[in-house]
Amino acid sequence: MKYLIYLVFLSFSCFGLTTQPLAAVGEVNYISDVVTVPLRSGPTTAHRILHRGLPSGTQLTILAVDEEAGFTQVRTTDGMEGWITSQYLVGEPIARVKLAATEKRLQSLKAEIDKEREARASIQAEHKETDANNRTLNSQVQSLSKELTELKRISADSINEHARNIELTQQNTRLAGQVEELSSKARQLEENLQLKWLLYGGGLVLIGLLIGVILKSRPRQTTSYTRYT
Repeated sequence: MKYLIYLVFLSFSCFGLTTQPLAAVGEVNYISDVVTVPLRSGPTTAHRILHRGLPSGTQLTILAVDEEAGFTQVRTTDGMEGWITSQYLVGEPIARVKLAATEKRLQSLKAEIDKEREARASIQAEHKETDANNRTLNSQVQSLSKELTELKRISADSINEHARNIELTQQNTRLAGQVEELSSKARQLEENLQLKWLLYGGGLVLIGLLIGVILKSRPRQTTSYTRYT
């Protein structure tokens, strides 16, 4: 029973191989999923075998097709030319080749993903560092702003104090001038008052002298009591 099932499966496999479309000249085909395929010098099984077994998945270039004989002339990647049974040719790489290519592609994609992941991690680290630097700079800016405000306040107070000092100095100068002027007037008034007193004293002395002179120049008069005695 198992042998019968195997024969049926084999017949279906051969049918599927023989019903594939024939390859065109110039196309690239591959050895189908069989172990090895002989490469012959001509389009029949009687021709000399050039290569006893091309492994499945071998890449071949189509040179010519003999539909009646069911053979296809091919060239290998290393330049060997010969004929191979057409039923063993497929238009796509076999699953093993596809799997290898897929695995290679997956490895490449994984490497790219890892690279992108590393780049993203680096960018995130740089972003964190930039944020930390920004916070530090903002803190420094705020501190400097406070210091600048305090300096402006102190400078404004100093400027106001300086202006006040200048104003007080000017007022002091004016007051000193006024005091000097008043002192000069007071001295002048005092001198005038002393002069007046001197004049008054001299006048009184002169008047006294005049009175004395007048009194002395008048003749003396005797009283009646004297004359009668």
